[in-house]
Amino acid sequence: MTDSPGVPEPHRPYDLTGRTAVVIGGSAGIGLETARRVRADGGQVVLTGRDPERLRQAASGLDPLATAAFDAADTERLREFFEDLPGPVDHVMVTAGGPFYGPLAEMDPVAAGRHVGERLAMTLAVGIHSRDKVRAGGTLLFVGGTGARRPGVGLSVASALTAALPALVADLALELAPVRVNLIAAGFVDTPLSATLLDGRLEARREELRTTLPIRRVVVPADVAALAVHIMGNGALTGGTYDIDGGQQLMAR
Repeated sequence: MTDSPGVPEPHRPYDLTGRTAVVIGGSAGIGLETARRVRADGGQVVLTGRDPERLRQAASGLDPLATAAFDAADTERLREFFEDLPGPVDHVMVTAGGPFYGPLAEMDPVAAGRHVGERLAMTLAVGIHSRDKVRAGGTLLFVGGTGARRPGVGLSVASALTAALPALVADLALELAPVRVNLIAAGFVDTPLSATLLDGRLEARREELRTTLPIRRVVVPADVAALAVHIMGNGALTGGTYDIDGGQQLMAR
């Protein structure tokens, strides 16, 4: 038996039917695919995104409970968003916030500092402002990366965040218990953001990964969505970082 009301007991299979997931950054890529998976499994979704038109298009096929267009880096707007939620939710997934790459010779330290500060502040703000909105046993689930765990030219900012986010998530898991807090660390995922970052080199990168990754294919948003839904449903998971990269870290650079 559990002492916390609303926390699923370990022997009971977790069902998303009747559950509500907030997806911050849910208008494309991993966030949108996770929202689709939640809906397919019987859950409800609240979608947010920075671009109002792209958010509208994403919502058109999902019938979400609500949508909200804003920049998740704006922590005051995040506070307002959580305050305006009409009732408690079960899960919050955050995919907003892209990577920052660039060699020191070309780096603007002000922009780099702003990126690091915004990413950490956004993570903290979600934890702070969701405290009274997420049911016991629910999940805060953040998405980070694995690509900068090994040193490389142009990876200094990404490496700092790759190291910082797991530590921050572990601390949040203690402070926000019995709400669970976890991090998905993804390698290359074939998303619209990846296409933008590669700027015409996307197909070459896909082919490289198909021939070198142990899984012999490219990781796609549906792979990450499946992991996300599993973490939402497994009540024993908290404070952890879960890699999904198709074995990319096993390969030499």
